[in-house]
Amino acid sequence: MSVVLRAVDQPPAVRDEYWRRVVADSIVPMDVWLADGPGARDEMEIGSAGAVSVVRSSAGPGEARRTARHIRRCDPGLYQLFVQVHGTGLARQNGHETELVPGDVSLTDLSRPFHCVHPARTAILLRFPRSMLPLPERHVAAVAGARIPGDRGLGALVSNLARQIPPHLDHSGATRLGTALLDLLTVAIGTSAGHCSAVPAETHQRALLVRLHSFIERHIADPDLTPASIADAHHISVRYLHKVFRSEQTTVAAHIRRRRLERCSRDLIDPASAQRPVGEIARTWGFTSAAHFSRLFRDTYGLPPSEFRIAHGRSGAGSHRAG
Repeated sequence: MSVVLRAVDQPPAVRDEYWRRVVADSIVPMDVWLADGPGARDEMEIGSAGAVSVVRSSAGPGEARRTARHIRRCDPGLYQLFVQVHGTGLARQNGHETELVPGDVSLTDLSRPFHCVHPARTAILLRFPRSMLPLPERHVAAVAGARIPGDRGLGALVSNLARQIPPHLDHSGATRLGTALLDLLTVAIGTSAGHCSAVPAETHQRALLVRLHSFIERHIADPDLTPASIADAHHISVRYLHKVFRSEQTTVAAHIRRRRLERCSRDLIDPASAQRPVGEIARTWGFTSAAHFSRLFRDTYGLPPSEFRIAHGRSGAGSHRAG
């Protein structure tokens, strides 16, 4: 369950002290300065995804500083993944001075001093025990405070997955998302620090599964998407691909079919697609045979596509085709 705290929930006379307390309780104790004082732009949505504590934070321009004094008083032994959503930020830790732009991520060691300066911004902060990164601390220290670009490679996967977590805080899948994020982050840090061999094999495998799902979603409309093409894109054998997918209790081909059918069913009942022929929708999502699509759809949903569309109140032009 998530809660939302807003600076304006308290009267102006006590707002500064209230917001300092919110920051200390929701993240860690630190000195916080806001150029305009806590106001309408300052709010936090707080929840958890398994062992990962999640804060989606919006703030006006300001800065935050955690010092050795704060650490002596309170050191919970946590790392924090910082994901820039809107705006920019300048972060300093471990000799790194990092400018973050939307999508970028950075790992902060909350047991070490740090300083950040920002204009108005929105960010996602994900805190977790240090023990949940199965890497030697010296390897993590080498990248703590550094920028991990969010527009390419593993950094993009970490950033995209992290941004999916806040909308799912009240859902049962939040714990799984938190676990998947830690696996991806472990591999990303190990790769960035040049210590891939330090990442446990099972973590590599779980992170690969996240990458495979992401690849399938990006290419689901491609009719040439097959287990062989997926394995080739990830430089693994088809046999190993099936081994990684075994934990999903389905096959790769069955997963692709299910996701395509889900996209088609969504479009069939979408008012914006009411005038699109059934056959066009099927082709959009990678089906090359109208008869094959109709048979699969009927087996899955109990009705041919055209009847499914009518049953849900959509009978657009051409709906009699391909089903």
